[in-house]
Formats: sequence, C-alpha cells, structure tokens
Amino acid sequence: MGERKLTSYTCSLDETQGKLIEGILRERGYEMGVPPAYARFAGKREGVNVVFYESGKLVVQGKGTREFVEFLLEPEVLKEARLGYEAELEPELGLARIGVDESGKGDFFGPLVVAGVYVNEKVCRGLVEAGVRDSKRVSSDKRIGTLAKVIREAEGCVWSVVPVGPEAYNRLHGKMGSVNRLLAWGHARVIENLLEQGRAMNPAPVRALSDQFASTKATVEKALLAKGRELELVQRHKAESDLAVAAASILARDEFVRRLGELGVELGVELPRGAGKPVDVVARDLAGRHGEGGLAGVAKMHFRNAPRALGRPEPERVEWRGRRGGG
Repeated sequence: MGERKLTSYTCSLDETQGKLIEGILRERGYEMGVPPAYARFAGKREGVNVVFYESGKLVVQGKGTREFVEFLLEPEVLKEARLGYEAELEPELGLARIGVDESGKGDFFGPLVVAGVYVNEKVCRGLVEAGVRDSKRVSSDKRIGTLAKVIREAEGCVWSVVPVGPEAYNRLHGKMGSVNRLLAWGHARVIENLLEQGRAMNPAPVRALSDQFASTKATVEKALLAKGRELELVQRHKAESDLAVAAASILARDEFVRRLGELGVELGVELPRGAGKPVDVVARDLAGRHGEGGLAGVAKMHFRNAPRALGRPEPERVEWRGRRGGG
C-alpha cells in the first residue's frame, strides 16, 4: 500500500517549541514573510509553508509537508513520532460521532446554515491529512471550498446541510421567539437527517457534538425526534476543536458563502458579512430601493441593522446577565 500524499498538517506547540521552530526556520533559510492575522510568524521555501498562530497552533502546508514533519518537526521539535498516530494520541479522534455547527448566525445578510458531519476512525485520518482540523482559522473562501469538497467526497463520511434562507429565518424567528430555539431546531433537523441515512454510518454514531449555544442542551433535546434522543448529546465551548464539528463548520460556511454570493448577484450588489457599518450602508440602500419587504428577503430582520436601515428607532439594549450556577 503506497504512502498517502500529505499536503497539510496541524499540531499544537508550547511557547518553547514555538520559539525553537522559528529559530530553525530562520537558520535554514526559510523566507520569513508577513504573518497572517493572529499569527506570530510565517516561513516558506519551495514546497512548504509554515505558520505559527498565537493560539499555539502550527500549520504546515504544501507538497513538502510530509518531509518537513517527519524529518524536521518530529525529531527536532516534537521529539516524538506523531504522524499517522493521531487516533492513538487522541483516543476520541476515531470515535464514531456526529459533529454539528452553523454559519451565518452573526451575519445580517444571507441565510443561517446548519451542517452535520458523521465521522469514524478512517474518515478522521483522511480529514486530518487534508488539513480539516483548526477550520475556524481558514480565512480563504477558496480554501474553504476545497476542504468542503474533500469532506463531501471522503469515503465513509456522511453529511447533511440545512440552509435556512432569510424569509424562512424571519418567519421561524418570529414563531420561535429566539435565535437559540431556531438553532436548536436546525441542529435537531441535521441530526435527524443523518440518522435517516442509517446504515451509511458504519459504525453507528455514539454521540452528537456541537458548540455551547444554549444554557442547557435540553433546548436541542426537546427538538429531537425518537431516533435522535437515543444519541448522547454533548455541547461544549470551542467544540470546533473536534474534527467532526470542524468539518461541519466548513460545510456550513461553504454553503453560506455560496448562497450569500447568489443573493448579491440577484440584487446587483456585494452583500457584506457581519453586522457592522459596511452592512448598514448596503442595508439602507436596499431598503430605499426595495422597501422593508425587499430587505426581509435577504436579511435577518431582528438584527438592529434593520430598524437603522428603515429609519426607525432602535429597540433599547437589554443588559444580559448570565445565570448563576448554570441552572
């Protein structure tokens, strides 16, 4: 069996290891360019690009990735052989599970997209080598698209994407009364979609994992049907560090970006992301040209951007106080 091509690798380094790898790169003639956002340094030479982030994540990419990891990173910095043993080093990496994540929740324009991905040990190994881990730090839409294609085509990987367009989003939000309830419905719908594929998930998933977006996971559990309630449901902060959730976040973001672009083409304007000042400028223009109904067809109307665009008073801000005791 031939050696698998490796073009991307990520791992975590401590402060000492980070300084060590930077020194090695400089000493061996790597071109040290301007690092991307949230990165401490970046080095490159023919066939390999190395970026070390403030979070402690090291990302290696390029056709020379395997050689860099096996002959430099492992023996001189990590002091151990990790490549190919990720599942053994992280026992839960190969656990059969479903990861769920969403994209568009904080964007005024465009849909909310919820995605779910089933992985097992074999799928995990393939996605790790494709560089799917640490997906929240992928800044390029093109790279997101490439990774999404890898996930969708990975043998044994089962996935579901549920896009909620602006009109449906506004209707559901009005009916449900909160973003958390809407998210819970979307997460439950994705999990049920995956469970309907039954035998395609081999072995069967033992849990479904998502980020902590509600004060209690009962919000999602109530939205699940009978099959979904048989799964262990796990919510935790920074769940995207889990490979299954990271893969789901990539599929969700890829679908969000595509649909946002299509809406912009229909209107003849580039729809900015987020909810900042550039969004207000475009929103006011669209409201002026198409009225409230037209704006509601492309935007989430409970955002404060909506009354600003329509020239109406903004609702008073309500100071949020977290629950004591987490109850």
